[in-house]
Amino acid sequence: MIVRSQPSFKDVLLTIHGSILPRIIGRLITIALVSVAAILAAQQHPGIFARISAIPFTLIGIALSVFMSFRNNACYARWWEGRKLWGDLIIACRSLARQVSTLDREDRRFLLRSLCGFSAGLAARLRNADEPAAIKLWCDIGSASSSPNPTNAVLDQIGRYCLTLMHNGVIGPIHYSVLEGQLTQLSMVQGGCERIASTPVPFAYSLLLHRTALIFCITLPFALAGSLDWWTLLPVLLVAYTFFGLDALGHQLEDPFGLEPNALPLYAMRRTVEREMLALLGCKEIPPPLEPRNSVLR
Repeated sequence: MIVRSQPSFKDVLLTIHGSILPRIIGRLITIALVSVAAILAAQQHPGIFARISAIPFTLIGIALSVFMSFRNNACYARWWEGRKLWGDLIIACRSLARQVSTLDREDRRFLLRSLCGFSAGLAARLRNADEPAAIKLWCDIGSASSSPNPTNAVLDQIGRYCLTLMHNGVIGPIHYSVLEGQLTQLSMVQGGCERIASTPVPFAYSLLLHRTALIFCITLPFALAGSLDWWTLLPVLLVAYTFFGLDALGHQLEDPFGLEPNALPLYAMRRTVEREMLALLGCKEIPPPLEPRNSVLR
């Protein structure tokens, strides 16, 4: 996730890092070359594009803008839902940690470190990293590390441990049901994240938008070159920057758990859980919070 202050006028004009420009510069150069070719053709053969009116492009541009806005809203909704799910994860971990505060140190240590293992495993799972290795840093799930869902195995292990505490009389049935409610919440968070990660925006939907925007931006110079001459470059590149930029930004937001600059900072949120659980255990060595690198927080 890009972490920067509100852009100043200088930033608006000069900032490249953190913008979408590096992702679309190749397409902008292509459109610029097509525009130059259209301008030169119009200069060499006046009236060659006279029958190409700009009015249809106005109507198509409005429709394309609405369509692109709808898609970007859908992609942003995925990004925001992912952020809310990880917010729920942090809340559930804090709540469960508070609800086991009366247990002895060994029981609390097992449960709170398991919560760290769950958050680490879920972050690794969503980013296609080594899930069992991430979990092993905090807890041991035995043979379940080779199961299809090691992160869920951590929740199963916590649930069995709480059930054992109830059978041993350490906690009562009501206390157990409260803890089980938090585990259910964590399971719902994992299921929601997996739903987003495994259900992309339909390919045909995205392909239609890509093709329409590309065709629109390539043909627009031929409608303007005859009347605007070299000024054609200004509106064409502005429109191309807007359409291609929104398209690329929507593509990044479509996968909120990836490693793109605008993806969610899963590792930073995982570190939040780890720091708070270790602090509750009274550990003196607590890892520092993750800081942005080149204005990008992972």
